[in-house]
Amino acid sequence: MVKHHQVLPEKTILPGNSYRNEDGCSVQTRPAIGNYYSLVPLRITDRFYQMGFNLAVIAIDLGAEYTKIALVKPGVPMEIVLNDEGSRKTSSIVAMRDGERHYGQAATNTGVRFPKKAFWYLMHIVGLKYEDPQVETYRKRFPYYNIIKDEDRGTMLFQLEDDSTYSPEELIAMLLEKAKANAELFADQPIKDCVITVPAYFSQPQRKAMIQAASMVDLNILQIMSDNAAVALNYGVFRRKMFNSTMQYYMFYDMGATSTTATVVGYQLMKIKEGTRVETNPQLVIKGVGYDRNLGGLEITLRMQDHLAKAFTKTKKTKSDVYQNARAMAKLFKEAERVKKVLSANNDHFAQVEGLLDEEDFRVKVSRDELEGMTLDLMERVTKPIEDALKASQVTLPELTEIILFGGGTRTPKVQTILSKFLGGQELGKSINSDEAAALGAVYQAAHLGKGFKVKTFGIKEGTIFPISVEFAKQTVGQDDSAGKPKTVKRTLFSRMNPFPQKKVMTFNKHTKDFTFNVTYSDLSFLSDEEVKSLGSPVLATYTVTGVDTAYSKHAEDAESKGVKAHFRLDESGILHMDKAEVIFERQGPPEEESTWSKIGSTLGGLFGSSADKDVKVEDTDPGTEADNSDSTDSNGEREATKAGKSDEQLKKDDLGEDKSSDKDEKSEKEQVDNKKANKTTLIKEELTSEYNSYEIPQLSADQFKHSKNKLADLTAKDKEKKLLEKAKNDLEAFIFEMGDRLSRPMYEKCSTEMEREEYSKVLSESSDWMYEQDDDAKKEIYTEKLRELKKMTKDLEMRVRETKERPEALKALESMLNHSVYFLQTVQNLSQVEEPIFTEVEVTTLGKLINDTINWKNDTVKEQKKMLNTEKPKLLVQDIGMKIQALDREVKYLINKAKNFRPKAKPKAKKNTTSAANNTAANETKSTDDKTDPLTQEGRDNKDSDEPADDTGSKNTAKGTTTPEEESELPLPPTEEESELPLPPTEEESELPLPPTVEETTKEEEVLQPGDVDDTLTTTTTTTTTEKTTEKTTTDKTLDSTTKSNKHDGSDL
Repeated sequence: MVKHHQVLPEKTILPGNSYRNEDGCSVQTRPAIGNYYSLVPLRITDRFYQMGFNLAVIAIDLGAEYTKIALVKPGVPMEIVLNDEGSRKTSSIVAMRDGERHYGQAATNTGVRFPKKAFWYLMHIVGLKYEDPQVETYRKRFPYYNIIKDEDRGTMLFQLEDDSTYSPEELIAMLLEKAKANAELFADQPIKDCVITVPAYFSQPQRKAMIQAASMVDLNILQIMSDNAAVALNYGVFRRKMFNSTMQYYMFYDMGATSTTATVVGYQLMKIKEGTRVETNPQLVIKGVGYDRNLGGLEITLRMQDHLAKAFTKTKKTKSDVYQNARAMAKLFKEAERVKKVLSANNDHFAQVEGLLDEEDFRVKVSRDELEGMTLDLMERVTKPIEDALKASQVTLPELTEIILFGGGTRTPKVQTILSKFLGGQELGKSINSDEAAALGAVYQAAHLGKGFKVKTFGIKEGTIFPISVEFAKQTVGQDDSAGKPKTVKRTLFSRMNPFPQKKVMTFNKHTKDFTFNVTYSDLSFLSDEEVKSLGSPVLATYTVTGVDTAYSKHAEDAESKGVKAHFRLDESGILHMDKAEVIFERQGPPEEESTWSKIGSTLGGLFGSSADKDVKVEDTDPGTEADNSDSTDSNGEREATKAGKSDEQLKKDDLGEDKSSDKDEKSEKEQVDNKKANKTTLIKEELTSEYNSYEIPQLSADQFKHSKNKLADLTAKDKEKKLLEKAKNDLEAFIFEMGDRLSRPMYEKCSTEMEREEYSKVLSESSDWMYEQDDDAKKEIYTEKLRELKKMTKDLEMRVRETKERPEALKALESMLNHSVYFLQTVQNLSQVEEPIFTEVEVTTLGKLINDTINWKNDTVKEQKKMLNTEKPKLLVQDIGMKIQALDREVKYLINKAKNFRPKAKPKAKKNTTSAANNTAANETKSTDDKTDPLTQEGRDNKDSDEPADDTGSKNTAKGTTTPEEESELPLPPTEEESELPLPPTEEESELPLPPTVEETTKEEEVLQPGDVDDTLTTTTTTTTTEKTTEKTTTDKTLDSTTKSNKHDGSDL
């Protein structure tokens, strides 16, 4: 069972909404698809998000006709990836023409014009032998392909006109590579991990072929997931609150392009232990599956294609046979697909193809009744998968909560009518996105399996469609090799609809020598003969276990054999593995003599009620317990194999005894525990060697795999080079046409002479002719070099045009900067007149000099530029103007920052006496002279009207030795009343300089500055009407008035 762990509370990201990051900034996520996606419970761990790891994972729903890609990355949860055309799904087709590969719509167009060079519906034939009935069906549907046999593996190969060959795995790898490239472009980061969906009926060889195809393009398969399980997960994730402890059954009916599948799924809340907690979370279980491998939209399209071909033949417009022309049949196939979709919503429609054959057009009217008449035999098979799924799951129709449709074929009105009638008029569920449900469900699983995401727990149990069993020859103790051929025993390992992933252990109790056993398909009576043939050989593999007799000869005398245990595993992708084989012995020894100290310790422990329990330690060494605890499903596996043995009465009579019953195991375990109380038990495990020989389709060898991978890498490199070549051509062509158009524009005519324009036009025309004369396989370097030459030729003209366009705006910006700088200089000069100036004389002089130099430079260069023609190289460059603006801005900003950070020096304050008498003096200064008394005596507190002078405290302090007369004379006196009214330096907020006036606010005299104006500013003093204060205070007030305008300080904030 696959478990999804509880999400972390670091960061919540909901599609279609924004969230706040650690800095408090709002971050917008991508828009959601549908309203209910705002409920997706997806979260991201911050440590990966902040460190910038490439956390994105994808799910690829590789259908027979269309491919959908779903992506999860930080900030983009569960989004469908768009292809190059901006579509949410891409045709599962790859075309190869002239050494270049095409995908999507381009490949579809190539398939119409050159059918032999475009390959699609590859999922129908991957992992199958050349003689397979499905391969024969594929050849009949697409007779124009040149399909040959791979003599090394026995599979099929597509042979092209240049004698190059490609296997279905290699072509599927190309589709996966393109899907990966689209996802990386969409996610803006490299992607390696993915989950791929396959039909539920895919066999072991087909699933392994998909893994090899993904490995060719460096994709790491997290899981091969059945598409029905992915859809069920997508449905259940957003309806968690609908489920309870009682199992609810749903049916998912999928009619795709090539096949139809019905799946019974059970949803139930289960208590699952996670760490130290037990939590209740939903899980889905695949209870039953029924399918028809050849019932789908493709077969309906082929029937329509045949109908159109017959209709064209009846017109007798040409003597050529339309059936023998691959291009004409490809055109009819495309039109048949279009008409089929239109008739799903209309009663009749016209099919028309221009230039179908021998330049003859074709047009015929087709009705929905005609389409349904062509597919009567197909419609009779619509309900068969439902019957098979209900039979496998042992669930009745009334127990189904809802029947949910998905897949393009379910949009056919006739199909919906038949299903509704079969289900007794029950309403069909259409609540999921039939195109994207599988991809979104698979990407939820990918987020769980990825490194940087955690999702809410949702258990998944897929089901084994084809049962698997083990066959072996019975061995008896003391059997002679010449005694005749032993009997063959068959035990079920994974029964039909057995949940996976799961581990099981099979015990061979009476095998004392090296032996061989076969892993085969079990009872396949529920399949048709054609389906049985499609599975290939009934024997999947043969295992030879060696080292058994050596282990027995080593331990048989002093230990009891517990049998040979083979550990099997059906992983998340539905692929069978045998992890190991081992023989187990149990040795019984005499009870150990307890030492004196041990006895004393046991006695003392017993007195305090905590004596050691030896029985608990002994149980850990029980071989049966260890084997059962190897995995949560091991005991179930042994029990199942045991039940299969008990059902065979004949084997019981023959005393085969290969698998013990559960009751006997329990009794034997109890007896062993009793014996262990008296004797010490030692468990001995001897690892055995097992050799594997597969009867399935051979996988690619290491050399073959490397050859295929290099072949795809070469094609990818050629595609990249081709794209760069096309880009170089496009850039050159665009420049030629764009430059030719610019030469006729007024600005270019203004900045160039007639002779220059004629020369440029001649060179551009010659370059255009040169470009079209080059071969198709020319290198991109010649095009980039030609473009560089043309740009170099027109460089001066482009510079003059650019300067002419941008110079007025640059001069306006410089004028504005000068006005701001002059006004700021006036403010700086005013601040320099105070007692403690902020700016030094050098800083003020430097700014004034820079302003004067800039004005002089501007006036001189503007005069020179006006004397020049626009066709000449300009003297006044925009770049130089920008440098002048930058210099002024840098100097002004420096002074502004200095003013903001300026703090005046603090005036010295009187030192505080440390004695209580000094404190009393400070307190007396805040009171009237009549209240001056000595606080240290009760007499002083009583005589409040005493006229004792304040200097008495000073004399007392001197008497106590705290302050000498010399030191006291140096202390500053308290400020006078007039001095206390002086304003303190402004605070940081008040010290901000006023903004300079805008260009519109300046007078005409300010707009045209002369160098002499600045000099006069430096020598002018400002006079202001003041109150009756000191001269120093008057100057300070005037400065504050000129710098703060409306913010006048009254001294209260000092």
